[in-house]
This record gives sequence, structure tokens and C-alpha cells, in this order.
Amino acid sequence: MPVQNAEIAAMFDQAAELLEIKGDNPFRVRAYRRAAREIERLPRSVSTLLKTGEDLAELPGIGKDLAGKIAAIVASKKFDLLEQLKRELPGELGEIATLPGLGPKRVKLLYDELGVRSRDDLRRAVKSGRLRELHGFGAKTEQNLAAALAKPQAPTRFKLAVAEAEADALVAYLSAAKGVGRVVVAGSYRRRRDTVGDLDILVTARAGAAPGDRLAAYENVASVPAHGPSRTTVVLRSGLQVDLRAVPEASYGAALMYFTGSKAHNVALRGLASARGWKLNEYGLFDGKRRIAGRSEDEIYRKLGLAVVPPELREDRGEVALAKADRLPQLVALSDMRGDLHVHTDWSDGHAPLAEMVAAAKARGYAYIAITDHSRRVTVAHGLDPARLARQIDQIDRLNAKLEGFTVLKGIEVDILADGHLDLPDSVLGRLDLVVAAVHSRFDLSRTEQTERIIRAMDNRHVSIVAHPTGRLIGEREPYAVDLEKVFAAAHQRGCHMELNADPDRLDLADVNVQAAKAAGIKLAISTDSHSTAGFANMRFGIDQARRGWLSPADVINTRSLAKLKQLLKR
Repeated sequence: MPVQNAEIAAMFDQAAELLEIKGDNPFRVRAYRRAAREIERLPRSVSTLLKTGEDLAELPGIGKDLAGKIAAIVASKKFDLLEQLKRELPGELGEIATLPGLGPKRVKLLYDELGVRSRDDLRRAVKSGRLRELHGFGAKTEQNLAAALAKPQAPTRFKLAVAEAEADALVAYLSAAKGVGRVVVAGSYRRRRDTVGDLDILVTARAGAAPGDRLAAYENVASVPAHGPSRTTVVLRSGLQVDLRAVPEASYGAALMYFTGSKAHNVALRGLASARGWKLNEYGLFDGKRRIAGRSEDEIYRKLGLAVVPPELREDRGEVALAKADRLPQLVALSDMRGDLHVHTDWSDGHAPLAEMVAAAKARGYAYIAITDHSRRVTVAHGLDPARLARQIDQIDRLNAKLEGFTVLKGIEVDILADGHLDLPDSVLGRLDLVVAAVHSRFDLSRTEQTERIIRAMDNRHVSIVAHPTGRLIGEREPYAVDLEKVFAAAHQRGCHMELNADPDRLDLADVNVQAAKAAGIKLAISTDSHSTAGFANMRFGIDQARRGWLSPADVINTRSLAKLKQLLKR
């Protein structure tokens, strides 16, 4: 089995962590991390790209050197640099660096001065008091680390995009087996949660097909903890666990419902069945010993007197009562989207020229996109100052004059400074069709200060949308402290909109916050934050998150025609 994109990205991430601990060139560290993100987002596997003769060096954020390393990984299934770094810096240093109060530089100090190589080593150093002997380590740091080390390690969860790449390859592999019928991935993956703990795969098959044997023989399998006639568990090389269950057609729907979950939703359904004297489990809906439904989920929901609940809503957040009253929302779909309102080009840190981004958006059937390159405060992204933004505005005007049936909206992703002011003057912001305001620094402000900062930014009448409102990076950076209830109330009063950022590294807002924004009367923009033409494909992840947050097309501003969108953007 070829090396998966997720594996290559994980290797690059781990190498970046160890290089930073070692004190290597920060630009080199950043290059590996950036390449890891780009590899994760690729719509096709790197192995396929190499087979078709495509030049990896032309991919965003890769270049000739990294392209060579990727090709070597695909050929050997090993990353020589990472193996070398593991020999030089053995143990669990990369993992330790993620603990509160630490980081690569401090971990290197712990390794050099105290020989800390593992969590156990660190526990002993904390317990003995030796940590305080090091410069920069005080009682508070020691206290925080002791508390973090006392907590059980959370099980690894994988970003939805990473799990999707593994799931797609598995479904294709299992479906190709003789005698195998339906193959579907259930669990939190089917509910489209932003992270996935494992993959639950249901298979129907003719007698003798042995889908479990085929899964165990999958070349991407690292170990096989359990293997039987109806259930097989494997762990992939990426560390993702896969549980396969072979189910009969007569109970396929019941099994799909049961293993899709959530547990709370299933409990609510079993309560409804019990109230009628029935029993609901993974084998079907039973009246005594007689199965009265089970072949399909629709059949079971109808028998229980419910409208069919979409998988994304099955979290026991009121969906069962609404299904009983046949009042479930009509959820937004990918086909509803008319454009993308957060797009970067090579004017800042994007990888493609303006014309290429426009052509890619048109190819998706969009009617418009908004070009929102960074403002000058984000120096690492080569952000735009007023003069450069004015030149970009002129270029967009010239391009629009040539386009038919498509409009490029003039915008900016302007930095919200620490005091709540914007990074660019009103004189240039006033020339734009929309302004996307975002926090990119000072994540450490108090909850009150961060909340006031964002509200102050929305006081500026030019601000249309607040981008990635909590600043989270899934698995990498926690959301900053902010009172979203106050932010939503202020946005509603001022006629501002919130962004649901579709980048699978962000998916910000979280699903519960999306639902809260809707309840507060806020309309949202689902935008990809694309930095390349391939980034437009991430819109599907934003739609998943929107559906989990109960959004209908009416709740999303970029489901509108251009004329109606412009009305909504007016303050």
C-alpha cells in the first residue's frame, strides 16, 4: 500500500518539532510545518501524483528539496532526516513540548541539563524539585506541569480531513473484493465531527467473502489486535484504528444507526422504542422476538414516528423532538454555495496569482469570490499596505471589466490590533466591497480584553465579517479566551457576520458555537481561507460543520445571489 498523505504530513510535523528542539533554522522548521499542512490538504495522494508524472516541486509550499524528500519517503516508506533526528534526540521530546508552559526551547534545556527524554523522566524531575534549578522555571511552571502530567493522556484524535483520506482509500480497497456489497464508514466520521478517534466500517457480503481477511491483508496495516468472522480490528501505520463489522442485510440499517451514534442520540431512540414496548439495538427494532424494522435507517425512524435525522444532527441536542414534530431544519448543502468570501493570492501569502484563483472559482460554478489578502501587520505573509492594496483594487477593477457572469469582490483580511483598532485606515477600507477582520496576535489577552478588542473592531462600520472567531488550530492551538455570547450580541446589533472557516485545520467556529451564533440571529459566511486553487475543495468541510451547527441556506450569506449578498454586506 502506498504511503498516505497523512503519514508524510505526520513525518514532516515530527521532524519540524525535533528540528525546533534542536535549535535549527526557524525558516527550515516553518517550511516542514507548512509543507505538512499542504500535503494534508491535497485532493489526491502524493503517490498518485508521482505515478502520473506531476512535478511535486510545483505544489504550494513544497519546492525542489522537499519534493525530493517526499519522493524518497514514497519509495522507501521512511524519512531519513526523521530517523536521524530520533537518534540524536531520542525519547518523547516532541510530545513533551506540547505540555503547558513548555515548548521546543525549554524541552531542549530539560534534555541537555536534566536528561529528560520521556514523561516519566519529567515526572521525576518535577517531584524531586530539580526543575526549579533551571533558569526560567519557577514554582508556577512546576505546578502546571505536575497537574498536566497527572492527567491521563487523551486518546489520539485525527482531523476529519486526515481520517477522510484514510477512509476513502479503505472503502475503495474493500469494495473491490469479490462478494462484498455495501461498505460504509459510520461513527463520528459519518456525523462529520471535526476530529475522529477511529473508523467504524460496516460491510455487507455474501457467504465466504471474508471482508475481515481482506482488511487484515491491507498493506497499510501496522497491527491486527483482533480478527474474527464478523469483526476485525486493525491499526493503520498512521495510528488510526479501524473496526470492521460484517452485518446481514436484514439488520444493516439498525447497525448503521447504532454505530453512527452518537451514544446520546441512540439512548433517546431506545427510550422511544421502549415506551412502545419495543426493543431497539444494533440488530433491529423488535416487537418481542419479531423484527419489525432494521433493513434501513429510514424504516426505523418512520416506525418510531420520526422524520429521518441527518447524521450530522445526531448529538441529542433537541433533534429528536423536532423530528417527532417533523420540524427538522433544511440543512445547507454544498450545492447551495454561490461563492467564497475569504481567498488569498500571491499578493500576500497565497500560492497562485489572482487570475488563477478566479479561474478555479469559476470552474466550481461560483458566481463570485472575495479576494482578501492579509494586511501589512502580518509581515510573514507579506501583507498589503495602503499603496499595495490600492494597486490590487485597480487590478481587480480591470479584471472585472473583462469577466462575464462572474464578479471578483474587493476585500482584505485586516488585522485587529491589540487595542481593537484595524491595521489599515478607513480611507482605503472604504474602497472595498467587504472587510474581513481577524485576530492574528496577542492570543494571551484576558477573556475580557479579547472580547472588548473584537467588539471594538466591529465598531468600525467597514467591518463585514469576523474571521476564524476563536483562533483555534485543531490539535495545535486552543481557542483564545473570548466571550462569544457578548461578541455575537454585539455583531447582531452592528449588522456584522461571523465566519465559519472551512480550513480543516481550523473549522472555526466549532459546531456548538455555530448553533449559538444562529440562535443569536447571526448570519455566517462559510469560507475556505484558500491559499491555493486546491483550497477551494475544503468548502465541503465547512458545509459539514455548518450542518452540525443546524445551519440552513438562509443562515449563510454566500448562498445568496451577488445582489442580495451586497445588501447583507452593507452596514
